[in-house]
Amino acid sequence: MSKHIFLLKAIVLVALFALAGCSALPVQQSGASSLPAASTQPTDTAQPVGSPTVMAPGASPTPETILATLTTAPSVNPTATTAGVAATSTPVSGSTATQSPSLPAGEILFNLVADKSSADYRVREQLARLALPSDAVGKTSQISGSVVVKPDGTIDSSLSKFTVDLSTLASDSGMRDGFVGRSILQTGQYPTAVFVPTKVTGLAWPLPQSGQLSFKVTGDLTVKDVTKPVTWDVTGSIQNGVASGTAATTFTFEDFNLNQPSVPVVLSIQDHITLEVTLALQQASQ
Repeated sequence: MSKHIFLLKAIVLVALFALAGCSALPVQQSGASSLPAASTQPTDTAQPVGSPTVMAPGASPTPETILATLTTAPSVNPTATTAGVAATSTPVSGSTATQSPSLPAGEILFNLVADKSSADYRVREQLARLALPSDAVGKTSQISGSVVVKPDGTIDSSLSKFTVDLSTLASDSGMRDGFVGRSILQTGQYPTAVFVPTKVTGLAWPLPQSGQLSFKVTGDLTVKDVTKPVTWDVTGSIQNGVASGTAATTFTFEDFNLNQPSVPVVLSIQDHITLEVTLALQQASQ
């Protein structure tokens, strides 16, 4: 009889365990994934939510202690583990630095420093409202470019070019700027002037680390649809790898098929244009 009572108690205890385990499971909504969300941390560093229940020595387990142990035990999440491996093995988008094209062996690149460079034109004019002639000056800071020097100090013209945005030239008169853009430079059709240096004369090579510089640069200047060789007189200095100074050249309106202004407010204008560039060039890192 006692054996039957003991067996009945055991069956009741098992049933209680089963009921307790079922009530501890979360209810899954229809259509929801049964897998836990992927973790961004590897599972080997994750800590369990709770700590397992510790029983006193010699104490008999109860349904509550067994249930607590089952619900606090850490579980392995295969989805999180896979996600953690993928996150560490895949490079972040954009993290690879873009490499600039390599130059031929021994050649040195000098980039124009945009915020320290500008270009302007100067034309001597006699206005009807003024007793003396004055210079009409238009200026822009929209200039970009670079020059590459070969090991022997000559220019690699295939990799050297400077560009000026003529449409941004501004003087002290908006009326003049509109006339120059529409009637002389025709910036709507030819917005830029391009200079490709081909030869340098009088420049010491290798360049000194510091000191004054004075030399000439010859190259091809394109204004509108005309390209002609011009020579610039350059003066400046070099300090800590940065060369700065001014370059100037002069040509006539006819040289580049430019219309010489003829308007009532301008009594006369000299038939030559001076272009002057204030520039800074910095040697690129090797």
